[in-house]
Amino acid sequence: MNLKQLGWDLFFEEGYASFDKESFTVGRVALEHKGMYRLFTEHGELLAEVTGKLRHMASERQDFPAVGDWVVITARPEEHKASIHAILPRKSKFSRKAAGHTTEEQIVAANVDTVLLVNALNTDFNLRRIERYLLMAWESGANPVIVLSKADLCEDIEEKFREVEEVAMGVPIHAISAEKEEGLEQLAAYLEEGKTVALLGSSGVGKSTLTNALYGEKKQDVKTIREDDDKGRHTTTHRELIVLKSGGIVIDTPGMRELQLWEAEEGVGHSFSDIEGLAEQCRFRDCSHNNEPGCAVQQAIKDETLDEGRYNSYVKLQRELAFLARKEDQRAALAEKAKWKKIAGDRTRVNRK
Repeated sequence: MNLKQLGWDLFFEEGYASFDKESFTVGRVALEHKGMYRLFTEHGELLAEVTGKLRHMASERQDFPAVGDWVVITARPEEHKASIHAILPRKSKFSRKAAGHTTEEQIVAANVDTVLLVNALNTDFNLRRIERYLLMAWESGANPVIVLSKADLCEDIEEKFREVEEVAMGVPIHAISAEKEEGLEQLAAYLEEGKTVALLGSSGVGKSTLTNALYGEKKQDVKTIREDDDKGRHTTTHRELIVLKSGGIVIDTPGMRELQLWEAEEGVGHSFSDIEGLAEQCRFRDCSHNNEPGCAVQQAIKDETLDEGRYNSYVKLQRELAFLARKEDQRAALAEKAKWKKIAGDRTRVNRK
């Protein structure tokens, strides 16, 4: 496989410059499952594991390879295997809080150029969910694009289009039907050779159908939505990097109905620039936008130039970020304590020897 076709560029070349080229080579993570990795390399597909040293040095989940990562490896092509020694710096990463009670980052996709936020034009259409996905997309470092799927099932596409434009100012929006293969040409610009897009969205919005349509044949299994409530069924159960015949790269991901935030302060400025712009016009700099006189935000809600549901979503996301920050501070303190305890333990073992 040609590294340039896989997305290799000067950014990754610079990150790789300090490694011995005679001892190592590189690969891109296409699939991860229970600590095993499928890599795309110049030697073809290789099955890989992280080395004991990398595992020992890893203190968090994000310290392990994610789908889309470029990794430094020693290849054993005759065995179709490899060992992963290091992860090259990431150009971008789409992260969320990992499921469960622990405060930990889960990288959904790495080194993505464009995030296609797929939303179905059926009864599961949800502007608040779009806002949340858009917030995380801006934070990732990749360029967000909204894809309104299943356009063939919608009778009021123009109205839905306008609603999305109001919450996604300046973000490209495309209405398509992957099932009917309509509107796919609009996505061609994001899928040039060596460019990577990640498909993100909740279950049943049509990500796998879109992947198949872009690939030109069935690559991912597809399930129909539930007829009783239009909710999606899980089809993709893992993240996978797929190289298209046309040259672009797609990372398909499992549906995420609940997308818990992770580091999204900068994304708020992009996604809610209208509200933050209004806040700057308030009479008082510390306005809480409740009952203060001269509040530009509350006045905009009364004038119906700002949707109250959108403002409530903004407040909810701010509270969630504040809670996450408090939890992250606690986690960082515990991690630092564990780090020094681990170092002290290593020194004790060395001295005993």
